[in-house]
Amino acid sequence: MKGSEAIAEAAIRNGCRYFFGYPITPQNEIPEYLAKRLPEVGGTFLQAESEVAAIYMVLGAGAAGARVMTSSSSPGISLKQEGISYMAGAEVPCVIVNIMRGGPGLGAIQGAQPDYWQATRGGGHGDYRLLVLAPATVQEAVNLTYEAFDLADKYRNPVMILGDGILAQIMEPVELPEENKEQPEKTWAVCENHNRPRNIVSSSYPQVDVLEQINLRLHKRYNEIKNNEVRWDSYLLDDAEYVIVAYGSAARIAKAAVKMARAEGIKAGLLRPVSVWPFPVKPFQDILPQVKAFLALEMCTGQMIDDVRLAIGNARPVHHYGRLGGVIPLPEEVLGKLKELVKEGK
Repeated sequence: MKGSEAIAEAAIRNGCRYFFGYPITPQNEIPEYLAKRLPEVGGTFLQAESEVAAIYMVLGAGAAGARVMTSSSSPGISLKQEGISYMAGAEVPCVIVNIMRGGPGLGAIQGAQPDYWQATRGGGHGDYRLLVLAPATVQEAVNLTYEAFDLADKYRNPVMILGDGILAQIMEPVELPEENKEQPEKTWAVCENHNRPRNIVSSSYPQVDVLEQINLRLHKRYNEIKNNEVRWDSYLLDDAEYVIVAYGSAARIAKAAVKMARAEGIKAGLLRPVSVWPFPVKPFQDILPQVKAFLALEMCTGQMIDDVRLAIGNARPVHHYGRLGGVIPLPEEVLGKLKELVKEGK
């Protein structure tokens, strides 16, 4: 399946019955697929008049207890940020798919990774976090999209799938999960009110002492996510002296570069964050004694590199290599950068 279509099918199989969005390349195959499939399973697909309208439709459906998703690409996600902040403040679960493209501004439609800061630092206003998952293959996109709905409901928080144009357009064989027909009860939701007090779902708390307590509760929940939902993967890391750190499509390029480096006697390895928030700090600390340098491979000027430095406390050099605006780095380029580090003894 194509990556975008696989994401859409995974969402349906874990109970998503509402999708609201607005077209933008390179994620258009997600709404296209759902426009056909959702009516077949009794769901609702609606193309909103704008990204801003779409995210507030997501808020409404999520507040009513439905499993709901929206998808967009970089400039579209920027427009949705106000609503995403409202959903985080109102503790409304949903799944948001960002298929990144080159930026800033309108940019270009090719795959890129310039939205890491936006995704992992909240993006909108207020003191909130999103749980952000970054698949590297179509199969992983299926698995993480499916899982994202459970995580969103578990923590009553929006979850983002962070991909790019490569992941959305590539075609790979996938194994689809069974349909989940058992959905969690949501006693907090705004829906039918038989035999219980009226529920109010809101992010408006005019009394500052109340808002402070809400923020403290959310902060406690974010700490639970940091303790429980860290995900990462590795390749040839056991004896690696030079470790490439990459997520998503860039990690596939990094893996090829590691193979080439090993063939030339360079002890290289790959550490791939799967959850980019929460960031996997512990595996960095575990391998720190053996590592001479880290190389952050990103399809942008370098945003994840900040998290790598925070994870190791500047105990080792952290370098960056990337191509920008939708230019895809080649494994040979990454190998060349590794050779520079080895030659310079960094």
